[in-house]
Amino acid sequence: MNPVNPTLETSWKEALHSEFEAPYFSALKTFLIEEKRKHAVYPPGHLIFNAFEHTPFEAVKVVILGQDPYHGPGQAHGLCFSVPEGIKQPPSLVNIFKEIHRDLQVPIPAHGNLGKWAAQGVLLLNATLTVRAHTAGSHQKRGWEQFTDAVIRKISKERSGVVFLLWGRYAQAKESLIDTTKHHVLKAAHPSPLSAYNGFFGCGHFSKTNRLLKQQGLEPIDWSV
Repeated sequence: MNPVNPTLETSWKEALHSEFEAPYFSALKTFLIEEKRKHAVYPPGHLIFNAFEHTPFEAVKVVILGQDPYHGPGQAHGLCFSVPEGIKQPPSLVNIFKEIHRDLQVPIPAHGNLGKWAAQGVLLLNATLTVRAHTAGSHQKRGWEQFTDAVIRKISKERSGVVFLLWGRYAQAKESLIDTTKHHVLKAAHPSPLSAYNGFFGCGHFSKTNRLLKQQGLEPIDWSV
């Protein structure tokens, strides 16, 4: 079975060709096959690379980095922080919408599907792209981080002027992969209820991102969903 998702968007398939052929990715695929034999795994297989499907390599203007997919039924659909329509908004996403409302007066939406952002060039990337049901962090250190670090490095090397939003210490550790002389890095606390009041609320990242995009002559993001 080819480890490359057969529907993976063409520009990413080309950009990440060497990763899909690397030994670690083959080991990751073997692990996932075994996991799926024993456990429920989220998101469903056809949605694992959903972030790449929505946002082609040359279209990336903003990167939001998450850690793990949601591990509850029906939540994860391959876009970090996002949930499909009809699924209750998780607490971190609720706080993201609160900050957008405070920052830009955008109404708080009734659903949590961030696909509209992704279609505008916001790469919604989790560091780990799969998780065992009800077990946070269960697929960490199995190879996904090596893959998504390569994604960040590829964007850093071959693109310019991308705005990276790094929320929380885990995401901020990825700054070392980014050439900050040609990209913009905005850092704040994680939007989780445990830390949002320590600097996520009030960070203004959404208006700041749009200012940085406009300075480059790029279309700002419509942060409504």
